[in-house]
Amino acid sequence: MKAKQIAVERFDIVSNKTFEHVLSELAVGIGRPDMNTYFRQKGAAQSFEEYAALVNAAVGTADLMEFMRLDPGAVLRKDPGAKPSKIVRIIAGNPLIMKRMTEQVPDAASYAPITILVSEREDGVHLSYDSMTSYLAPYENKVALEVARELDEKVFGLLERAAN
Repeated sequence: MKAKQIAVERFDIVSNKTFEHVLSELAVGIGRPDMNTYFRQKGAAQSFEEYAALVNAAVGTADLMEFMRLDPGAVLRKDPGAKPSKIVRIIAGNPLIMKRMTEQVPDAASYAPITILVSEREDGVHLSYDSMTSYLAPYENKVALEVARELDEKVFGLLERAAN
């Protein structure tokens, strides 16, 4: 068994906006298609071009779509002894971007889609993101790293717009 050391670079932006406002701003950049319909249409697509059109219709302004939303804060809110927390983990991505990275570095499929963590803390609402560039840097593939940089820039822009 081989092992590869991967140092992940986490970016964190703190906003003074409300948790709900930050989530609504993220929703502008992240499309939220009905996933049942999306997967049905994905299966019915007869060509890559047809599938690409489906993806392009599903993404938001940041070229991302939401695949899943998890609420880790719900567990904390269930415990009357725990501090109530608002935490949401958004799993989002773009299959066309993932394809471009995975063609070069198959392990990229382990890191896409990406996660955006939104958490309300004492000092504000944190928007956290682990950069795709840091995940792919150890593979030293220039093409995959360029695609990862483009993706990171889209996510950074989205986070900055949501925070400000």
